[in-house]
Amino acid sequence: MADRPRSLYVHVPFCTRRCSYCDFAVQATREAPTADWLGAVAGEMRMLADERGWTAPLRLDTVYLGGGTPSLLGPDAMAALRDRLRPWAEWGDDVEWTCEANPESFTPEVARGWRAAGVNRISLGAQTFHEPTLRWMGRLHGPDGPARAFDAARSAGIGNVSVDLIFGVPARLERDWGADLVQALLLEPQHVSLYGLTAEAAAPLGRWVGEGRETLADEDRYADEYLLAHRTLTGAGFEHYEVSNFGLPGLRSRHNFVYWTGEPYAALGPGAHAFYPPLRRWNVRSWDAYRDHVAAGRLPTDDEETVDADTGGLERAWLLLRTDQGWPLDDAGDAVRRLAAQWTGRGMAREAAGRLRLTAEGWLLLDTLAVQMASAAETDALAAALTG
Repeated sequence: MADRPRSLYVHVPFCTRRCSYCDFAVQATREAPTADWLGAVAGEMRMLADERGWTAPLRLDTVYLGGGTPSLLGPDAMAALRDRLRPWAEWGDDVEWTCEANPESFTPEVARGWRAAGVNRISLGAQTFHEPTLRWMGRLHGPDGPARAFDAARSAGIGNVSVDLIFGVPARLERDWGADLVQALLLEPQHVSLYGLTAEAAAPLGRWVGEGRETLADEDRYADEYLLAHRTLTGAGFEHYEVSNFGLPGLRSRHNFVYWTGEPYAALGPGAHAFYPPLRRWNVRSWDAYRDHVAAGRLPTDDEETVDADTGGLERAWLLLRTDQGWPLDDAGDAVRRLAAQWTGRGMAREAAGRLRLTAEGWLLLDTLAVQMASAAETDALAAALTG
C-alpha cells in the first residue's frame, strides 16, 4: 500500500491576488500559465513513478486539486490534466474528484468543462458574505458571488458542493457570524468546512498583527463562534465528523479521510505534501523553482522526514481524536481509561460503541488533548511491557 497510493493531491499555485490571511504556496498572476503548469506536473509525475517503481499506472479513488485557485486554469484544464497523467495514474467514474474554486473565476464555462472531464465535487472559497470583511480579506468576489458559483455548478451537473467559511475575524469589522452561517445554509451545500483565522508570520495579516495594526478574536469569541457553527450546522442536519468539517449524511470528504487515517497519498505541484509511510515529503514552494527543477529533470523535493515511533504516537492520537471515529477503548489500559473518564466528566468527550469521541468543546482543545492521550497510551504500553 505504501508503494501504491490510491489518492492524489495536485497543487495549483496561481491566484489573481494573495488574500490577507494567506501563507500558502501561491503566486499572484493575472493569467494562469496553464500549459506550463500541466507540463510541469506531468513531468513530476513521470519522475515520481520512476523513483517509486510504479511500473503500472496508479488506480486512484480520490483526486483533489487545491490551491491557490484551480478555477483560474480554465474550462479545459481538468480534461488535459487527466489525459497528461494517464500513463502513470488513472481513475474511473466512481472517483471522488474535488477541485477548489473561487466564486469570481468559477464560471458556467469552467463548470461545464470540469464536469465533462469527470470532476464531481467542488470546494468553494466563500469565506464570508459580509462585504466589508471580503474587502479586508482581499477577496475579489462580492456577497452574491457564491450563489452564482453554486448555480454554475448545479447547472453543469455537479451536485456535490462544499463551502469554506472563516470565523474569528477582527471584531472591528462587525461581521455577523450567525448571519454568515444562515447565508451558507441558504445555498444548500452538501458540505461545510470551517477555518479559524490565524495570523501566519508570512501572510500580510501576520505583519499587521505583529505591528499592532490588527487584533484577532480573543479565545472566548473564537470558541463562541466555533460552538455556534456546531449548533447551527448540526441543527440543519449536518454531521460534525471532523474538527473543522461538516457533511450531510453520506457526503463526507473521502479524500480528506485519507490524510486523517494515515493512509498513503501522492502529491504533485509546488509546496505539495505526500506520504509514503513512513516517509513524508514536501516540494519546494516557489512556482519558478518548482518549474525549473522539473525542467532540469529533478524531482522538486524540498525536504522529507521519516515518521518514527515517538512522532507516530503523537500523530496517531491527533489523527484519531480529530474525527468522530475517536480513540478505541476496547483494549485501552488504565491510564487511557482514567483520561477518558476525566474528559467525559468535563464534557470534552463521550464514549460510544467502544470508542472515545471528542465533543465540539473537546475539539477546541485538540492539540492539548492529543498530547495527553499520546502520553497516556505510552504509559499503558510501558506498563504492559513490564508486566508481560
